[in-house]
Amino acid sequence: MHDILINWTPQETRVALIENGAVQDLHIERTLERGLVGNVYLGKVARVLPGMQSAFIDVGLERAAFLHVADLHGGGHHPKHDVAVQVPIERQVFEGQTLMVQVIKDPIGTKGARLSTQVSIAGRMLVFLPQDNHIGISQKIGSAELREQLRLRMQKLTATADGTPTGGFILRTNAEDASDDELADDIAYLRKAWAAIRAQGMSQPPGTLLHEDLNLAQRVLRDLATDSTQSIRIDSQLQFDALKSFGAAYTPGSAAKLELYKGERPIFDLFGIEEEIARALARRVDLKSGGYLIIDQTEALTTVDVNTGGFVGARNFDDTIFKTNLEAAGAIARQLRLRNLGGIIIVDFIDMVRDDHQAAVLAEFRKQLSRDRTKVTVSGFTQLGLVEMTRKRTRESLAHMLCQPCPTCEGRGQVKTARSVCYDVLREILREARQFNPKEFRVVASAAVVEMLLDEESQHLAGLSDFIGKPISLSTEPSFSPEQYDIVLL
Repeated sequence: MHDILINWTPQETRVALIENGAVQDLHIERTLERGLVGNVYLGKVARVLPGMQSAFIDVGLERAAFLHVADLHGGGHHPKHDVAVQVPIERQVFEGQTLMVQVIKDPIGTKGARLSTQVSIAGRMLVFLPQDNHIGISQKIGSAELREQLRLRMQKLTATADGTPTGGFILRTNAEDASDDELADDIAYLRKAWAAIRAQGMSQPPGTLLHEDLNLAQRVLRDLATDSTQSIRIDSQLQFDALKSFGAAYTPGSAAKLELYKGERPIFDLFGIEEEIARALARRVDLKSGGYLIIDQTEALTTVDVNTGGFVGARNFDDTIFKTNLEAAGAIARQLRLRNLGGIIIVDFIDMVRDDHQAAVLAEFRKQLSRDRTKVTVSGFTQLGLVEMTRKRTRESLAHMLCQPCPTCEGRGQVKTARSVCYDVLREILREARQFNPKEFRVVASAAVVEMLLDEESQHLAGLSDFIGKPISLSTEPSFSPEQYDIVLL
């Protein structure tokens, strides 16, 4: 059983899933960074461009949005002599026409949003395609037998009384183990959402936003709340009322668990969540036993290194390693969820001599990962003793969302020593002296570099000054980073 805490402010929504008093999952959404993808608008065709086979659509945004012929419902094709021939866009849309469109790509720079007339609405386990009638299944559900079973179940659940389908559906990966009741709930929610969109489309003028993809607080009721959820506590009266209204219409089971938090302490202080967020951004994660993890996130993959640290509690060294690895298995699974690390992940457990220890650690690791809502694949130990795994990327990692590369080291994690910068300065002065003939060279650098040039490197500085025949003065700039310097010609 678990509880969900929602901390809401106008600029940011944060959600924490608490189990056994510890944070197991964390979600953050910032108001200014919410995209438009998934939003459905009633648009008006502003201009048709036959040469580009596209049209500009006014949907009430700052810039007109872009619709290509390939994104028209049906793909703009018709059969002719058993060959698919594209129908030109000018024969399908015209200036002044009103169209229901959905954003499929956010505006970037000077480019407007990209649109499609093929509307799709995402649910917890299904994606609803109201303009189609077929049942699709995610390619990630690999078993052909399971795919066929799911298709037959969906055909029964979606057919009307006379057996005809009403709208198409795509089963997402988390529908793999869903019950008929769960699928039926998702179908009902999606059809109700589409009915609301259509009703608005009939009565509103062009430029109206008909449907906005759910915000994080709403997605808690739709996606995160389950039968295991004991309570959903939120610290905003305004959002509590809005969620109650939304939940009563779409997710009554989840809405019944909503509670308004009125405590004096901030809601995230109840379980030390602020400290947990700070720890989730650190490179090192300490284990209760005295061991620790080192987590490094790179462009290509994430590596996790397990170390015994100060743990000496077991009777012999093999048991120490085994117990550290067992504890690390649970900690790593939790950190992957907290940090939302995706892609290729390499785990370097401490080397174990016994095969039964290896098997037990791998079994524990898979057990802990089974609680993850995101699709995870573990391939086991390699010949080098590493565990290779993948975790589906669903959103930006916590570090990418809350942090940026260090402007001093530019993400390298280290900077040049003061002595290295001193030698860079001396080489640069020599280079400048060969091209220019100033009266004096002035070095502007950080305090550590200037101090070293005046002390340990003073002999080299004086020798260079004699060699080029020009005086060299020094000036400290407190705002300069350790590697930053400037050579001023006077």
